[in-house]
Amino acid sequence: MISLGCAKNLVDSEIILGQLGQEGYEIVPEMERADTVIVNTCGFIEEAKEESIDAILEVAQAKSGGGVKKLLVAGCMVNRYAEELAEAIPEIDGFIGLDDLKKAGEVVRLGGGPTPPKPSHMVFDHTAERLLTTRGFGYLKVAEGCNNPCTFCAIPVWRGQFRSRTLDSLVTEARSLESSGVQELCLIAQDTTRYGEDIGLGRDGLERLVEKLLRETSIPWIRFLYAYPTTLDEGLLALMGAEERFTNYLDMPLQHSHPDILRAMKRGGSAERYRAIIDRARERVADIFLRSTFICGFPGEEEEHFDHLLDFVRQVRFDHLGGFVFSPEEDTPSARLAGRVPKTTARLRHERLLEEQKPIALERRQRWVGKVMQVLVEGVSPETEHLLEGRHAGMAPSIDGRILINDGQAPAATFAEVEITDAYADDLVGRIVGPVGAPGVVPALSAEVGS
Repeated sequence: MISLGCAKNLVDSEIILGQLGQEGYEIVPEMERADTVIVNTCGFIEEAKEESIDAILEVAQAKSGGGVKKLLVAGCMVNRYAEELAEAIPEIDGFIGLDDLKKAGEVVRLGGGPTPPKPSHMVFDHTAERLLTTRGFGYLKVAEGCNNPCTFCAIPVWRGQFRSRTLDSLVTEARSLESSGVQELCLIAQDTTRYGEDIGLGRDGLERLVEKLLRETSIPWIRFLYAYPTTLDEGLLALMGAEERFTNYLDMPLQHSHPDILRAMKRGGSAERYRAIIDRARERVADIFLRSTFICGFPGEEEEHFDHLLDFVRQVRFDHLGGFVFSPEEDTPSARLAGRVPKTTARLRHERLLEEQKPIALERRQRWVGKVMQVLVEGVSPETEHLLEGRHAGMAPSIDGRILINDGQAPAATFAEVEITDAYADDLVGRIVGPVGAPGVVPALSAEVGS
């Protein structure tokens, strides 16, 4: 399985793998050993689609060389471009649509033709078999689809309308993840803060879900990704400030700050409202970590609009910031807007945005030097066996950097007390100082001497 794109796509991949495992298929980690390879695609923006196509072509080449016998394609691009993919890449043997995850075994056995382009309408719950592919943490998809009218996003075209899972189903799956060793639960959806509105839970549905998970599981860290600014209920912030296990972390993709661009994007709110939300978050939650994402080069974005965004970023001082270059996706209103920004200009603005964030991120990280943080150890660094990697509660998996541990030992998927010794714009560096006597934990030698 080659799984591309977001965490929501990864959950779909885990359901496919769980279904195949239940039906007796052997899952292997290397393509060279596989008879069948499934590429789970992402179709969000141009770069993601290109990455998906490249992965499919790589497997197609392996198939033509006589290694792989069958190539299947799953994910967002199937529900949007299956017919085009089948015509352009005849090496593809079959497709697994977004609603067909439980039929993966049947597709592997029989192959199949293209899935007609259509929006998804199903939501998979705790009854779906799932093979967890993460270590120490797990994603819990609380809802599927999206109702927001953002003019740049085609997700509703293939993911369909917003639909929530029930509280009981989510708690049941959370308990299952806990029993498998998950130390951190990440609640995800296209619009996570809207959870429950469609099943009668009102605006505080996500708050009610988190409260239930805190009561009925013992998972040490619970976080949610992502907050939509117009559906973020402030009760969540109060709960975050009161409950240590509900991580002090808020990821709120704002996309822009200038009113002209926000209006063209059909994004609710304004820079003033966003700052007010952030100010209240910082008031209610001690040492909260803030993340946002912005689009550069949206149609009509002039230099003054971009300067407004840079000023906003300087004022707010996010701990983590991401960005991407506008991609004119077909079937979206923004693809038809006038004032298209040249790609080169958009890319330069993206680079400037990230450069503007670097000293801010460094300053935000430097305040932790000399302090001890609880860190979820993820294992040996892929770069060198001499370093461990981990994250503190203000770092979400895969997107917010890491803590490199250069002294001491602790098992993967366990917590350690780490003293931060150095800070960089992307990462922190530290040494393990405890907990002394915990299974497998070996404090740094200097920490032992100092004690």
